[in-house]
Amino acid sequence: MPKRSMLKHFKRGSITIIILAILAWSFKATEFSLSQLWHGLPQMSVFLEGFSHPDLTIVPRVLKETILTIQLGIVGTVVATVLALPLSFFAAKNLVHNKYIRFVPRLLFNAVRSIDTLIFALVFVVAVGLGPFAGALALSIHSMGMLGKLFYEAIEHIDQGQVLAIKAVGGSRVNVVRWAVLPQVMPFLISYFLYRLELNVRVAVVLGIVGAGGIGQMLYNYINLHRFDRASVVIIIIFLLVMALDAFSTRLRHLAK
Repeated sequence: MPKRSMLKHFKRGSITIIILAILAWSFKATEFSLSQLWHGLPQMSVFLEGFSHPDLTIVPRVLKETILTIQLGIVGTVVATVLALPLSFFAAKNLVHNKYIRFVPRLLFNAVRSIDTLIFALVFVVAVGLGPFAGALALSIHSMGMLGKLFYEAIEHIDQGQVLAIKAVGGSRVNVVRWAVLPQVMPFLISYFLYRLELNVRVAVVLGIVGAGGIGQMLYNYINLHRFDRASVVIIIIFLLVMALDAFSTRLRHLAK
């Protein structure tokens, strides 16, 4: 066997061994055990029993908190869009040629995107107290980073011919953005906005764990109180909410194209 071929096989074998070692190390660290899961499944019967005897008297209250969860998602997504969209124009390399100017918004997008929404929620709960305001702030800041990256990448892929045409007739930067950039990227911006809205409503459910309000906080409280008959109602409504939101968002994205 040629020396080069032997070296290639050696590298592949080494990489495979390293990957398997990392997997084994990770599974051991997480105490992953199928036998433990199997023996623990019967203990879930108490929880599953709640689904057979749901307490439907709490449905009106759950629906009220569900609306609050949706409102959290809406506010978080709108505020994030208002913050991210102007900055995304400064981050796009085809509009701003100075790399130092582009660096600032890109750094901001990367920084806030790297921190999970739940961590932001914990910080804002300390700052403004328990309640939906902390959740809305957390969703806004994290979503700004995600939307900002998607927005400036969409801007960078536009047809430059229209930009050059506006500049050729003496158009200002504002004219370029208004007549050459926005018409091309608007379908993508709407699609990204709707996708993020759908995701933020789902995340808003989880934020209830840290006291940010909404349906997630109800679920957390009922589970802690072992009121599985009520927790089952919340879980069912969360499932229906996600299904309805997914269908609604998909429909709107198709209309936006």
